[in-house]
Amino acid sequence: MTETPSVLAPLLLGFALGIRHALDPDHLAAMGTIVARERSPGRAAILGSVWGLGHSTSLLLASLVIIAWRIPVPAGVTHYLELGVAAMLIVLGVQSLVRPAPADEPRGAPRRRRPYLIGLVHGLAGSGGLALVVLPTLPDRLTTLVYVALFGIGSIGGMALWSAALSAPLGRLSRPGSRAKRWVPTISGIVSVGCGIVLAAQVA
Repeated sequence: MTETPSVLAPLLLGFALGIRHALDPDHLAAMGTIVARERSPGRAAILGSVWGLGHSTSLLLASLVIIAWRIPVPAGVTHYLELGVAAMLIVLGVQSLVRPAPADEPRGAPRRRRPYLIGLVHGLAGSGGLALVVLPTLPDRLTTLVYVALFGIGSIGGMALWSAALSAPLGRLSRPGSRAKRWVPTISGIVSVGCGIVLAAQVA
């Protein structure tokens, strides 16, 4: 009984970190390049959830390695992951600037693969690294797995809510006949490129 609060605290921390991780500026900028073209909050929430699934996949794989060997996260790994995220943000921004209008974009699985791959890259960067740092301090493997699961649930829910909330105003701006339609993807692309350059400068 006396150990319950000490175990519950890191589990709640995992869920809170998951929500916080979804709101990292680089995540918002990357998903903004996709959601900016989505006029349906429901579909935007699905895309955000797919991002969270990709994010949770890479985090789970890394967590399994840490659980199996109880090893700490190397200090230099986060640096290279952040540089990789910065490069991806720049690429996403440039693509948003040159891609066709929303009406010309494909739907379905190919579109959902994009946020999943973005989530994979983002999984271990930013505040996601904090989730891995906690793992070796947890008392047993079951608690560690629950912690990772709660972190994943938090990141999936946080990004789904963010994506839906962002698509509502952007969807109105991008509706057919709107003068702002052509500028929404352009602005999101510029923001993504700028965020990538700033992130690269910070970690270089």
